[in-house]
This record gives sequence, C-alpha cells and structure tokens, in this order.
Amino acid sequence: MPGLVVVGAQWGDEGKGKLVDYLTSSADSVVRFQGGNNAGHTLVVDGETTKLHLIPSGILRSESTCFIAAGVVVDPDVFWKEVSDLKARGVKVEPSNLVIDRDAHLILPYHKATDIAREEARGLKKIGTTGRGIGPAYEDRANRSGVRIAELSDLESLREKVKTNYESRVSYLEKVLEVSNTLSFDEVWSSIERAKENLSPYIGNASYTVNKHISSGKKVVFEGAQGTFLDQVHGTLPFVTSSNTIAGAVTTGVGIGPKAIDYVLGVAKAYTTRVGSGPFPTELTCEIGDRLVQVGAEFGTTTGRKRRCGWFDAFLLKRAVRLNGMDGVALTKLDVLTGINPLKICVSYKLDGEKLKDLPALSSKLELVEPQFIELEGWEEDLTNVTKWHHLPAQARFYISTISEIIGAPITMVSVGPERDSTIFSSGSSFVKNFYKV
Repeated sequence: MPGLVVVGAQWGDEGKGKLVDYLTSSADSVVRFQGGNNAGHTLVVDGETTKLHLIPSGILRSESTCFIAAGVVVDPDVFWKEVSDLKARGVKVEPSNLVIDRDAHLILPYHKATDIAREEARGLKKIGTTGRGIGPAYEDRANRSGVRIAELSDLESLREKVKTNYESRVSYLEKVLEVSNTLSFDEVWSSIERAKENLSPYIGNASYTVNKHISSGKKVVFEGAQGTFLDQVHGTLPFVTSSNTIAGAVTTGVGIGPKAIDYVLGVAKAYTTRVGSGPFPTELTCEIGDRLVQVGAEFGTTTGRKRRCGWFDAFLLKRAVRLNGMDGVALTKLDVLTGINPLKICVSYKLDGEKLKDLPALSSKLELVEPQFIELEGWEEDLTNVTKWHHLPAQARFYISTISEIIGAPITMVSVGPERDSTIFSSGSSFVKNFYKV
C-alpha cells in the first residue's frame, strides 16, 4: 500500500510539482492535502508548460485519480478556470479523475478583500501574502464560521450564514482596517451560486475513497504545497503561510491515519530561494545571486515575483529532515549551478559568537545569525543531458554526497532540467524507484 508524501524542504518553490508529475506515472491517486491557490506548481512535458495552483500535479496522467482534500481551501473561480484551461488543451478533467472533498472550505470574495486590506495596512511590515484570501479562509475554518463545500447542496440554509459572515467582514474592513467597502453581498452570493454550478459534479468524500485506495494496496502520492519553513507552526513566523505544510499535515488534511504513510520525500533546490519577506541567512545580494535568478528562472509561478536566491543551507535542511521525518531528499535544479566556482554550503549558524544547535525560535534572531560555510569545487559541464548518476561530474557527485552527509538523509533523486524526464535516481533510492517502476 505505498503511500508516498512529497513535501517542500525549504521556503517553497522547490520543484515539488515536477517530482509529483514524474512519480505519478504508476500512481493510482494523487492527493493535494493543504494550502490554496497561493501555491504554484510548474510542469514541463515535451516542451509544453503547465502551471497549476489547486489541481494536483498528477492531472496530466489520465490514469490517476486526483483529490483535493479537506485540508485545502478552494477558490471556486480559480478551480473552474484551471479545469477549463486544462480541458481546452485536451487534458482529461472529469469527475471520474478529479474529486474535491466535501469538507474542504471555500475562499469567498470577502476573504480576498480582507487579505489585501490587511497587507496594505501593514505598510513597511508586510509579510508577503499573495492576497488570495487563504489566511482569512483558514481563520473562518478555525472559528467555525467557514463555508464547507458540502453546504453548497442547500443554498437556502446557507444564505443566512453567508450574509452574517459578509456583514462581519465588512464591519471589520470599515471600522478596523478603515477601508471603504466596495464589495456587495450580491457579488458574494453570485460566487456561491457559481461555485454550486461548477463544483457540484466534482464533490465527493475524498477521505473515504483515499482510505479505500490505501487499504486495497493502490499507490498514493500525497502532494504538499509551499515548504517546511512556511509552516504555520514550525516556520519562520510571522513570514509563513496559513496552513501546516509538513508531512504530518497529511493525516489531518486528508483524513487518514499515520500508518498509511510509507515514505516521506523532501524536495530541495541545489541552492536556496525565498519569495517575499522574511529572514534568509544565506541570501546572495550580488552577481551570483542575480545569476541564479536568471539561469534558474526564479520567478514565482503564482505571483511572478522575483525570488531571492542564496547558497544551499544544509543547516536549515537538517531541521526540515527532522520535522518531516524525511526518508530521502530529491535535489532539483542542480544544472543551474554549472559554471559557479567555488560553491558554498552553509553547515551551521552562529549567534552572538555561539554555535547554534538548531534555528532560533524568533525571526528577529534568525536575521542576526552568521552562516558558517564550507567551500567545494564547482563544475563546468552542462548537466541537462545527463541521464545516469555516474555520468554526473565528480564535483557534482561530491557536492551531493556532502549535502547528504550534513543533513543526515540520502539524496535519492536529482533533477537536471525542467522537463519531466530530466530526473536521475541514485543507487540508494530503492523505495522511490520501485514506486516509479524504473
């Protein structure tokens, strides 16, 4: 009953979507377990690029069933646009291969209005939210006033609840955030009616079905969004997302038991990136950082914002391995490092002259740490056509093995290009290779 979890090991944008798409050639189910359309997964297949925000990355595999689990907050208009765009390209997107859990919550126009107004009110202290209403939707879920997708089946009963929520949000916008409300209740209700029309065929009991798949021995990939250090609890607060992004969130987000998880695969870039505000100890604000942005095409899938780039932070990854219980790590964009010499890896932090055992709890302290680096020899060879592990340059293999030794987890896969097949397995990746049927 292989249950494989794919999670980001850094601050998101690690290439999880590509890995999920690659691994699902033999998967029966792909399950997105948290987040909203603030996530963005880019897939490149035969030169054609697909960008997804809500629909799981396995949708390009017509033989797989995709699930949007209860832990996801769903913008119905974004969902329908993705469905329509994929169908227009000839991709199979039907109720037979895409299911939204009935217990998932909706993102409504007043959530987005609140999100945008709050970020503006923060002024110079912005936290980098995408303004898509994800945080306010999770707030409503937590205070038991959110709208679950199941409630679309009874609009007559739902109307009073939505009106109460709308009035509360408008009051907050006008009296607390001092924003003139331009959002009408009719606009909100229209979004509810569109959601009922467009989503109804896809609504199902994802928890029940996924558990049946697991118990019958089917292969299931659980797809995370964002990254470990954007986790609402264990990330670099307040510069985090509004959901739990680590592997443990699979159980609550999907509605399965922990014994259903057989393997946790962390995904990390061969360097480090971050979008928006927040501490970034290994950030490069120099020519090398600019080179990583350009060669790595480091612009956000969802927002288009330029990503901040820096040296690989192995000290950060050690914590990610522990928080997620990672069995292995997939290293992406190794090809981007070609021609950079020497390469640096952060192995520890110092704060006030003392070597730290773990990341400090406060972001204000993380801003002050002094990263401690080792230097390794780089390589000049183009990696984009490499298909075997032993064909990688010796310096690249040593770079990989050094990272593995420091973080305490094997590097089981390496990506050397954006295409689906630009992926190499290591000799120690037996579980993932068997899952993929290599």
